[in-house]
Amino acid sequence: MWRWIGLVVVVGLAALHASNVHQWQRPSLMPVPKDNPATPEKIALGKLLFFDPRLSKNDSVSCASCHNPYLAWTDGQSKAIGLEKGRRNTPTLVNVAYQSRFFWDGRAGSLEEQALGPMQAKEEMGLSPDEVVGKLKKIKGYLPLFDAAFPKEGVTKETVAKAIAAFERTIVSEEASFDAWIAGKKNAISQNAVEGFSLFVGKGKCAKCHSGFNFTLENFENIGLGDGDTGAYETTGQQIWLGAFKTPTLREVVKTAPYFHDGSVHTIEEAVHICGNGGRYKDVPRSPFFRDRGITRGEMGKI
Repeated sequence: MWRWIGLVVVVGLAALHASNVHQWQRPSLMPVPKDNPATPEKIALGKLLFFDPRLSKNDSVSCASCHNPYLAWTDGQSKAIGLEKGRRNTPTLVNVAYQSRFFWDGRAGSLEEQALGPMQAKEEMGLSPDEVVGKLKKIKGYLPLFDAAFPKEGVTKETVAKAIAAFERTIVSEEASFDAWIAGKKNAISQNAVEGFSLFVGKGKCAKCHSGFNFTLENFENIGLGDGDTGAYETTGQQIWLGAFKTPTLREVVKTAPYFHDGSVHTIEEAVHICGNGGRYKDVPRSPFFRDRGITRGEMGKI
């Protein structure tokens, strides 16, 4: 018994060493764009805007309607619901500061660009950036806040986006047991979890997509869900991206169900099964990397 447990620890540590321990640790510096440095005034303004439903067409939907802090900055729904029901699942905002591509199809290249997207979408908030600016200029309480956060700039679509993005960059994951273990605290996670990590970077090949501190390489994959959504193909026009979607972070993953872009999976076990065993269907197109790796039920539990 003890010999077996010792072997598990050795295997887990070997897998950890093989996958480069440093890549799993939180970066010492948070990425912040040079043209939008964080300030207390900017973050405070962004928080107010994030929770303000007046940024929507009928004053009923805010950014927080889909990104609820009590639901790990998601909404718990299969599909996002704003002014209308959307067609994709709401991704979490946890650790967006460490990401460089946004939305499931990667169509936004900055968090500032992403911040304006939901406002313009008719099924989400339903206002153009100019309409948002017009509404905000009529709310007297906002004017001094914009002046404090953006001296001599005032209320513009750029300052609205920058303020919201500055706030969203403060939404970061707290230290998890994994973080303590990766830092050298051997008993921070269970033996099953140690085995699970070994499978995660080994047999399961999960780390080929879910790697690094944020557990995502932000690559795009078609995982064979067969739901008909063309994914990144819509924005790139490239056949190679047909049905492919951005790999989501695994931070706070047990709190962000349902899973995948279509929100069709409600348990982490089923999500592991789909990713580890070649997709939901065997006769639909998928990324070449996705194939049945023979992950057993017991191994799924450990992963």
